[in-house]
Amino acid sequence: MNGHMGVWQGTALLLGAVLGPGMLVLPHLAAAAAGPASVLAWAGMLALSVPVALTFAALGARYPGGGGVAAVVGLAFGRHAAAVTGWWFYGAVPIGTVAGALVGGQYVEACLGVDATVAACLILAAAFAANAAGLRTSGGLQIGFVALLVALLATAVITAAPHADPANFTPFAPYGPAGVAGAAGVLMFAFVGWEAASHLSAEFADRRGLLRATVVTLAVIGVLYAGVSVTSVAVLGADMSAVPLTDMLQLGLGPAARPVTGVVAVLLTFGAVNTYIAGAARLGAALAADGALPRWFARGGAPGRTPYRSLGLVLVLSVPVLVGAVDLDVLMRATSACLAAVTSAGVAAAVRMLPRGRHRTVAVVGTVMSLLGLAFCGVYLLVPAVLGAVALAALHVKPRRSYKIGL
Repeated sequence: MNGHMGVWQGTALLLGAVLGPGMLVLPHLAAAAAGPASVLAWAGMLALSVPVALTFAALGARYPGGGGVAAVVGLAFGRHAAAVTGWWFYGAVPIGTVAGALVGGQYVEACLGVDATVAACLILAAAFAANAAGLRTSGGLQIGFVALLVALLATAVITAAPHADPANFTPFAPYGPAGVAGAAGVLMFAFVGWEAASHLSAEFADRRGLLRATVVTLAVIGVLYAGVSVTSVAVLGADMSAVPLTDMLQLGLGPAARPVTGVVAVLLTFGAVNTYIAGAARLGAALAADGALPRWFARGGAPGRTPYRSLGLVLVLSVPVLVGAVDLDVLMRATSACLAAVTSAGVAAAVRMLPRGRHRTVAVVGTVMSLLGLAFCGVYLLVPAVLGAVALAALHVKPRRSYKIGL
C-alpha cells in the first residue's frame, strides 16, 4: 500500500460513515417502541457492530480500493447480486435523505419556531442546489460535522446525567420482547456504514492502520451510544419528546441551549443530506453504466463531472417521499431495512472472499448477526424486496465494465 492516512484521520472518516444526524431522533423512536428496555436494543446493535466492523476492515485490508460493497458482492456472487445491492442503497437514499431533512426540521420547529416540513423542504432544496452547482462537502468539513455531532452528544449526556431519575426505568419492558425487536429495527439506521472500511484501506499507510481505526471507532461509538441511550431514558423517561437532545441540553445548560441546538441540527442534517445526494447521483450513473438503470442516466458519471440526469432522478424519487411523509418512524425503518440488506450482503460476500481462518470466522458471525438484525426490520423488508425485483428487471444489457458500482 502507498496511502498516507493515519489512524486518527481514518477514525474520523469511519465515524462520519456510521455516526449521523439520525442520532438526534433515534433515542425517541427506540424508546417509543420498547420503553426503557430500548437500552437492550442499543446494546444488541452495538454487539452486532463488532463482527460486522471487523469483517469489513479485514475485507478492505485484503482487497484495498475494492470499489464498495456492491463491487465485492459482484465478485463473490455475480453481476445480478451486485445490481441488487446497488439498488438497495440507491433506493434508500430518497427515503433516508427525506428522513434526515425531517429530523432537522423537527429540531428547527422545536428550537426556532419554523414549521418542520418547511424547514425540511429548505434543507433538501439547498442540498440539491449545491449538488447541481457542483458544490461538494469537503472532507475537512465533513470531519468538522462529525466532531460537532460528537461534541453535541457528549455535552448532552454529561450535562443532563445529574438529573437522572431511576424511576424512569419502570416499568422496564412495557411492550415485551416484541418492543425490543421493534426498537432494534429502527436502530439499524445508526449501525450501518461500516462498509466504508472496505474502500478506505488503500488510503492507509499500512494495513494495520485500518484495523486500529476500526477498533477506535467502535470504542467511540460504543461510549457515545451507550451514554445517549441510557441517559436519555434516565433523564427524560420513555415518553421523551421528538427532540430529546434539545431537552437534555436545555435541562443541563439552560434555555440558551435551545436555539443553538436548532442551528447545529440544520448544519448536521444539511451536511449529511448533501453528501448522500452526491453519492446517490454518482451511484445512479454507475448503475446505468452497468445496465441496472437505463443507459441515459450514465451521462456525467466520469470523475470531475456532475451526473445531472442521475441527480434529477434522485430528486424525482424524493418528491413523492416528501409529499407522502406522514411518519418519520416509517421513513427511518424503511431506510434501515435497505441499508441492513446492504450490510448483510457485504458480510455474506466476505465469507466467500476471505481465506479460511479467524477473519472468515468473524465474517460468519457477522453474517448471522446481520441477518438477525435484518429480521428485526419485519414488514419493512418489503422495501428492499421490491427494490431487488426492480433491479433484476432493469438489468437488461451487458455492462461496459466489470463490477465497479460504488457505495
